Amino acid sequence: MIKAIVSGSAGRMGGRIIHMMEGVEGITLAAAFERPDHPGVGREVGEVVGLPAKGIKISGSLAEVLPQGDVLIEFTHPEPSLAHLKMVADAGKAMVMGTTGFSPAQLAEVRALGARTRLVFAPNMSVGVNLMFRVVADIARVLSEGYDVEIVEAHHRLKKDAPSGTALKLAQVIAHALDRDLEKVGVYARQGIIGERTPQEIGIQTVRAGDIVGEHTVLFGGLGERLEITHRAHSRDNFARGAVRAATWIVGQAPGLYDMQDVLGLK
Repeated sequence: MIKAIVSGSAGRMGGRIIHMMEGVEGITLAAAFERPDHPGVGREVGEVVGLPAKGIKISGSLAEVLPQGDVLIEFTHPEPSLAHLKMVADAGKAMVMGTTGFSPAQLAEVRALGARTRLVFAPNMSVGVNLMFRVVADIARVLSEGYDVEIVEAHHRLKKDAPSGTALKLAQVIAHALDRDLEKVGVYARQGIIGERTPQEIGIQTVRAGDIVGEHTVLFGGLGERLEITHRAHSRDNFARGAVRAATWIVGQAPGLYDMQDVLGLK
């Protein structure tokens, strides 16, 4: 039985991960924790997330509970996620991380640490979105000439990073398929007299409003037609379900950095 630790367990995503773990064979919740000043610390985790009591109280740090688990599941913020990854790597444990918003320097550190532990690192753990990554790459290669590429993403008003990690991953996948350098062709905002769009541009536009869980559209616009591929998340459960699936998979893998394409067998 795989023993999982959930970070940010009193939050929206952490709570849904704990819910999605219910009834999944081969994995169980071993521990849960929050930042030290969170009001949920010391409370029974089932009571906090709306499940029957589990005999597990929410801890105030990973250090207190890390020995109890095999794999850490984390969807929080870049700084704590990176600190927790270091602890996991030093302890020889596994980790599933869906945190976004890392700086380039932080990403380099994540990759270095991931290479010496067992890490699934993905901006989106939805099965549908990961299939979308595969599909848009194929479409981009076919429509490589004469079609403009635009990505539009929408999320709730509380999301702190922009563009979303998923939108950036879509742009990276498409840029790679088209043999373009995203650092040179990515356009993240347009305002004023901007002139004619260049053929090489990959536009990434952001919407923040209300309680939108997550929407991503890739638009391939040609002369006389356009093709749009859209994924809409109706709840966080699909991300949480994917994270649990990744946790059950990563524990048995060799040390290394993986993503959801590996978990789902799409590579």
